[in-house]
Amino acid sequence: MQKKLLDFAAKLKLNLTENAVALLVQYADLVWQKKESLNLTSVADQEEIITRHICDGLVAAAFIAPHAKGKTNFSVADMGSGAGYIGLTVAIALPHIQVSLVESLERRCAFLNWVSMKLGLKNVTVVNIRLGQQTVGTFDAVTERAMGKLNDILPLVAPAVKAGGNFVAYQSMKGEADKNLLMHLQLQEQRALAYNLPGENKERYLAVFSKNGHC
Repeated sequence: MQKKLLDFAAKLKLNLTENAVALLVQYADLVWQKKESLNLTSVADQEEIITRHICDGLVAAAFIAPHAKGKTNFSVADMGSGAGYIGLTVAIALPHIQVSLVESLERRCAFLNWVSMKLGLKNVTVVNIRLGQQTVGTFDAVTERAMGKLNDILPLVAPAVKAGGNFVAYQSMKGEADKNLLMHLQLQEQRALAYNLPGENKERYLAVFSKNGHC
């Protein structure tokens, strides 16, 4: 499992420390322990947690890393964090940034807090709110995976993106957001980033949106 993580990170040009790799493997083990009781994943084994979910999180970490380089107090929010596959992976891979895991379900929040404690993560905050009903603050980067249709998600997450910041959304196929909606939200759509997970031929995408720096 460690080799798969290192190989995939190298493909993304993301530098993972030995400690980060060990923590990511431990995280996969914690997910495996709770997967049935909390309905966290349908994967067949722990290696698939790595290749299907944690490697997905490394894609976001690779995108965020150059934006956070040399900056203090760089902040990331993972919206609809669920089991934390994106947010916790980013926090482990990039321990110098602050990551907020935003999740509406209390039992998932309890799991995220438990994992953060078990792994000794000091750069993670779990936020139990429902998007669209409560505000969460603003962040340099916002991530989202599997929350729904892009045009429905954008109005919920755009207020959380700082001026000059980025929103990255995981997409199974390339698609454009509504241009009028983007203009209203002061977002600009960037080129989608294509990638393949380990052992897959299917192309996946990170849809990237930047927020106007003057807003």
